[in-house]
Amino acid sequence: MDPPFNATQLPQAPPVAVFKLTADFREDTHAQKVNLGVGAYRTDDCLPWVLPVVKKVEQMIVEDNSLNHEYLPILGLPELRSAASKVALGDDSPAIKDGRVGAVQALGGTGALRIGAEFLRRWYNGTNNTATPVYVSAPTWENHNAVFSDAGFKDIRPYHYWDGEKKGLDVTGIMDDLENAPEHSIFVLHACAHNPTGTDPTPDEWKMISEVMKRRKLFVFFDSAYQGFASGSLDKDAWAIRYFVSEGFELLCAQSFSKNFGLYNERVGNLTVVAQDKDNLARVLSQMEKIVRTTWSNPPSQGARIVAITLNNPDLFIEWKGNVKTMADRVLLMRDQLKAKLIALGTPGTWDHITQQIGMFSFTGLNPKQVQYMIKEKHVYLMASGRINMCGLTSKNIDYVAESIHETVSKVQ
Repeated sequence: MDPPFNATQLPQAPPVAVFKLTADFREDTHAQKVNLGVGAYRTDDCLPWVLPVVKKVEQMIVEDNSLNHEYLPILGLPELRSAASKVALGDDSPAIKDGRVGAVQALGGTGALRIGAEFLRRWYNGTNNTATPVYVSAPTWENHNAVFSDAGFKDIRPYHYWDGEKKGLDVTGIMDDLENAPEHSIFVLHACAHNPTGTDPTPDEWKMISEVMKRRKLFVFFDSAYQGFASGSLDKDAWAIRYFVSEGFELLCAQSFSKNFGLYNERVGNLTVVAQDKDNLARVLSQMEKIVRTTWSNPPSQGARIVAITLNNPDLFIEWKGNVKTMADRVLLMRDQLKAKLIALGTPGTWDHITQQIGMFSFTGLNPKQVQYMIKEKHVYLMASGRINMCGLTSKNIDYVAESIHETVSKVQ
């Protein structure tokens, strides 16, 4: 009997870059080594942090005898969905008051992106329109390309974003790509703390982007993975989303609570839908319910309850915002210190971009040869793009990292 598939012809899929980097780091036996590739928050002791508010709510859940393990609704825990959308759009959002905002609980931000992508492929710009162009920033989080490709889109294009020479935003490139994109194209926009560059448009630049997208009839799909974690302010980090909604856009917004709640393995996400009106919203959610039913059928409750209880309790909400600010402030401190140390060492080049960027990640500007030198010679692990996780820096290793960057930039061109 022939086997169901020929294993000798089955290609080996390449490893996910960040996990491969972490595996290489673990195998490194050098006494002085630093992992700046990990995609999660770390304390100054380089350890994961369970937020105090999360510990408190977990205990509340354990002691609540009214809870059980029955299925949730297909679209997810209602208390999570409504509260998460309010976090993104604001308590006073006219769109929420008009009843044209709904949501789908998802398996993390990735799940929210996938449900949104699947819906758009089936029902946006015609039916089953795989030819609609999807634009993602250059560079972007690597999963953006894969999610939309696996959802069936055949035309995924980069739009200009990072200017390597000035180590900042390529505003002219963005505007040109928006102007030249076919009508009804889908643009994936990072709501804040752009991954991997850490570089965001200013409010005025967001207004320019909005004006062109409205005029050119382009669809907005926000990815919001770091709200509150970027600046320490939930409202500031949601500014772009709220502005686009105020301008009358129908849009999707994928939200992740992995970073700002530290719930990486609970997979708590939400897809906020801003529709034209109540009737249109009901139609959209009915189709998304069908997609969820054949994707994960019902979402998990534990992480969703932690987030929902926290967001809906005024005292816990305030405590959570304080926890989030603690994480954001540590990242900002590491940025200030790394820049100061590089300048003090007289490191060639300019390093203002370290503090001009925001959020967990920083695009250092190191080229691939310099990255390899950092890994092989200095045992400092970072992504091939030169991206580092600022949370990997601590008071104990920041001097070594700064000296390593200085040596690398001085020796390797």
